[in-house]
Order: sequence, then C-alpha cells, then structure tokens
Amino acid sequence: MSDLFDTATPQAAEGPRPLADRLRPRALSEVIGQSHVLGPDGPLGAMLAAHSLSSLVLWGPPGVGKTTIARLLAHDSDLAFVQISAIFTGVPDLRKVFESAKIRRQNGQGTLLFVDEIHRFNKAQQDGFLPYMEDGTILLVGATTENPSFELNAALLSRAQVIVLERLDLNDLERLAQRAEKELGRALPLNGEAREALIDMADGDGRALLNLIEQVAAWKLDKPLTREALATRLTRRASKYDKSGEEHYNLISALHKSVRGSDPDAALYWFARMLEGGEDPRFLARRITRMAVEDIGLADPQAQQICLESWQTYERLGSPEGELALAQALVYLALAPKSNGVYTAYKAARALARDTGSQPPPLHIRNAPTKLMKDIGYGKDYAYDHDAEDGFSGQNYFPEGLKRPILYTPPERGFERELRKRIDYFAKLRAKRQAE
Repeated sequence: MSDLFDTATPQAAEGPRPLADRLRPRALSEVIGQSHVLGPDGPLGAMLAAHSLSSLVLWGPPGVGKTTIARLLAHDSDLAFVQISAIFTGVPDLRKVFESAKIRRQNGQGTLLFVDEIHRFNKAQQDGFLPYMEDGTILLVGATTENPSFELNAALLSRAQVIVLERLDLNDLERLAQRAEKELGRALPLNGEAREALIDMADGDGRALLNLIEQVAAWKLDKPLTREALATRLTRRASKYDKSGEEHYNLISALHKSVRGSDPDAALYWFARMLEGGEDPRFLARRITRMAVEDIGLADPQAQQICLESWQTYERLGSPEGELALAQALVYLALAPKSNGVYTAYKAARALARDTGSQPPPLHIRNAPTKLMKDIGYGKDYAYDHDAEDGFSGQNYFPEGLKRPILYTPPERGFERELRKRIDYFAKLRAKRQAE
C-alpha cells in the first residue's frame, strides 16, 4: 500500500498533476472537515484506535473527501486498496475483483474494496457483495451522494455502518485555499471580496474549489481582481439539486416548515433555492396551496383562495413574473395565523369511520323516498332545524349507541376564535334541548 502515498518521484518524471491530486492528504489528520467522524470520539477515529474497521457506507455530497478517506483507512489498516466505480463495473469485473481479493487473503493480506457511486448497482449486484463481506474476503467501503435508506438494500446496510459526511463550511474551504496557495507558492490574485466570492462559488465542494483556484492561478494579472471582475471570468457552480432525489424532498420540507414556523424570510429563501435549482413552479404552486389547507385552514379562510389565485396568475403570466405571485402567496401564508384544527379533526373522523364502519345513521335522519321506508320508520321524528327555536334542533346525528365524539377543537387563533365561540354556543344549546 505504501506506493499509493509515495510522492518522492519528481513531478517532471510523472507529468503535470491537477492541484486537487497534488493536495490529496497523506494522513487522516490532514483531511479538512469531517472531524465529527475522524476525531478521537468519532466513529472512524474510534474504529482505527480499536483496530476494528468494519464495512462502511460513506454518504455525503461531492467533494468532501469520500475517496481520500477510504484510501487512508486502507493505508492505516494495512489493507490493499482497490477502487471501482459502479458506473463502469459489470458482473464479470466484480468476479475478477473478488477472485483477486481471495488470493490476497490466502497470502495474508486483506482488501478494502472502495465502490464509488455504489447506489448505481442494482439489487442483484449489491447482493453479490454479501458473501464476500461475511467471510472477510473484502472490507467494503461504498461511497454515495444519495440517501442509503432509499438506494441500498437492507441486507447490505445491515452489514455496513453508514457514515454521514458533511459539506465543507466556509472555514474549511478557506483552510483548503491557504493550503493550495502554499502548494502554488503564491497568493491568489484576488482582493478580499473576490476571495470570498470564489469560496462561495465552490458551494461546499473542496474539489470544485481547488479546480477554481487552479484556473485563477493560471491567469496573468497586473493587479488583484475584484468580485465583479472575477464574476465575468468564472461561472458560479450550479447548486446541488435533484428534482427527483433527496434534495428535492429536503428543500420542499424546509420550505413547508418555514411557512408553518411563520418565517417569511426563510420561506422565500427556500422557495428561491428550489426555483434556482430548476424546480417546476407548478409543483410549488400545488405545495403552497397544500400549506394553506393543512397548516392555516379556517384560522384564515382567505389563505386558500389567495393561493389559488396566485396559481392562476402564474398560469396566465408564466415565468418569471408569475413566480412573484407565488412568492406573495407564500409570504401571506407565513404571516397568517396557523391552525391544523380541521386537518386533525379530519384525520380523527377517518379513523373513527374505519372503526365504526357499518353502523347506520339513526332512523330520523335516513332518507325516506318510498312509503315502505316511511312505514318502517325512516325519517320519523326528524326535527327540521329551520322550524326550531334559534334555528337549532339539537338532535343527534351520529349512529345510535355511538358516544358523541369531539373531533374539531379550533384553537384560539385567527378566525377560528369566532368558530370556537359558535361551537361553545351550539354545545350549550344542544344540552338545553336534550334536557327539555
């Protein structure tokens, strides 16, 4: 394994190497970021200290060190490091990898098999790893940018520990930039604001930052660039967003919960993040309307109508002007009084309906279109509420023998304060009628 980290050969003999490759850490202590897993109290730090490395799935965004960590784990554990990509590797290739690992094991050396993009393997291919993991032929380290819960088989996950790696923060990226400047032997030709903009462009991806730095370092400049000048030369890296993947659900969850939490600024931020990522505004219009129904309800009866009107406005105007109508609805929802009173009552009613499924309505409120039905009591003694005092008869409308439930309990917020008063009024009147 030592040859993987041997950098004694002069660079001229091996040809030019990208900056990201030249700065690849030679020890886990040199890895920037991920201290929560690599530190003494972290899962990987504890495994190495105990000399008990297990199969792993490294889950995190691009450019946070998954491949580097796998290489260094192999080095520190005296295991042969074998790297494959699920994109380019088929079943015949896997058989060769397993056979080579068997031979190594017979000769007294273990194998750390690093599988990049492991989620790209189908179920049968993932199952193929299991016997070799169980008998110790390989120690599997998979890398994925996708949620393992959705993409990997339960059998494989049960034999591997999932390690969550985090995107690099601004401090991590600044340290990486300083390390790059030391390797290059000069400071980047950027003023302070331009340097901040360059780090922002990387969007938490260390490899992307080093590629950007390499471009900037190659420019021949008379004076440091400003933020504006940098923006004309470099394009901001596209934000990570998969309209059908986990990021889609994470961001819509953040948007919905910001509205529920009455934070219009956060709601607008996540709304903009999704639009910048290419989300269909019609999907957002549907979700915004759902928020009105689910989290505001009758606390503000206008909310739902405002959402529908903003949706209709978008359909008439299109992008980008129509998106402003959706943003206005979003701000309205965030600042509206919140209630899930009807939502909760509806779910309780559905549960009660399932539990009492076939109980018929009481006779007095059954439909009686024929003489026979009237003769057997359908509709008998029904009290027509408009003829009753206060327009309220107080009759029972639940199945006979079913104890009257309380399903809807409006909170003391918004318009539902008035509905609460009405419920209390009718409850007192019902008790009065039943006592008469």
